[in-house]
Amino acid sequence: QVHLVESGGGSVQAGGSLRLSCAASGVKYRRYCMAWFRQAPGKEREGVAFLDHNVHLSYTESMAGRVTISQDNAQNTLYLQMASLKPEDTAVYYCAADLRYSGWCPQGRIDYVYWGQGTQVTVSL
Repeated sequence: QVHLVESGGGSVQAGGSLRLSCAASGVKYRRYCMAWFRQAPGKEREGVAFLDHNVHLSYTESMAGRVTISQDNAQNTLYLQMASLKPEDTAVYYCAADLRYSGWCPQGRIDYVYWGQGTQVTVSL
């Protein structure tokens, strides 16, 4: 069973940085995609960054150039380092995982089976 728990959200001023963490269990030694999504009030949940078990990374345009996805295998933790944050980045950020790896990581919400509870990020002027 895969279990994901996010942390690291909070309030920050525009231009600031945050690092989100996702403690993951049940994915080690398996072929997987892991991802960060976000959902702003009244908007659809959208993908931000993706990483597979071979550490191939990909990003959507939503935050490209301002975020970095990484993992610490020893601690079974996924990270999202965010910089130059804008008020429009305000959202709940979710960690997601899927074990149906087919050679690349899809970017759609429906492609991920396991989700964390989310962590709120609020960016103010």
